[in-house]
Amino acid sequence: MLGAIEAGGTKFVCAVSDGELNIIERISFSTGNPLETLHKVFDFFDAYKDLKSIGIGSFGPIDINKESPKYGYILSTPKLSWRNFDFLGEMKAHYNMPIGWTTDVNVACLGEYEVGSAMDDHSCIYLTIGTGIGGGAIINGSFVEGFGHTEMGHIIVKPHPEDDFKGWCPYHGDCLEGLANGPSIEERYSIKAQDLEPNHKIWKIISYYIAQALVNYSLTLRPEKIILGGGIMKQDHILELIKKEFVILLGDYIEIPPIDQYIVGPALGDNAGIIGGLILAKQNL
Repeated sequence: MLGAIEAGGTKFVCAVSDGELNIIERISFSTGNPLETLHKVFDFFDAYKDLKSIGIGSFGPIDINKESPKYGYILSTPKLSWRNFDFLGEMKAHYNMPIGWTTDVNVACLGEYEVGSAMDDHSCIYLTIGTGIGGGAIINGSFVEGFGHTEMGHIIVKPHPEDDFKGWCPYHGDCLEGLANGPSIEERYSIKAQDLEPNHKIWKIISYYIAQALVNYSLTLRPEKIILGGGIMKQDHILELIKKEFVILLGDYIEIPPIDQYIVGPALGDNAGIIGGLILAKQNL
């Protein structure tokens, strides 16, 4: 039996499955402080005595360097009670079993790579666009990482000529996340993204920023597929706007797969992260 945790800054999702990834039980609850949140995690998994491994995809930034004294910690998160918290250490103290550890976007990327939109590809990028923006990349079965994990949401993009917004990100202001996440839209217009009309000018502006990022990722990583998830991408019209802006910005400089096969939505929908966590647990057995 396998377990998975999709640990988000707003919500935790926990699940157990059989060895074939068929989910037996799944729960979700709001992210509180570490003590109360892990109490709920332990209550859930403790009921399954045949549990063999757990995969964790966590909000971050997190430390993934196994040589680091802070390996397994959540680092400089805006959620102050979780800052410098030894998440993996607390899990290992409670469970004597293999536990996989990576970012929440990496496990979503893994789910889509193994059984979702990129299951027939050797490489892909998964980008989530919602309250935050983050991305993970896999090439030939391995996450792209080095000293730390990728932070694709914080790259610098050029401002749109019709956008004078100064940015929402507390670290960088007008980085990709600061200009194109959900809170940046709400701060511009005092209305949530999902309540704006499809023909509102903000969608062309947001698409311009996201397309710039996808061009940068395409030039540096040359993935076979880019998968776009998250709350913003639930606006049905925005995927086509992004693809249109991407084609203009790329300017035929490099060859890519057909655009409708290259930039796609997640086949697993909102389940990409928890399924990826179960796959990570299976890989760690």
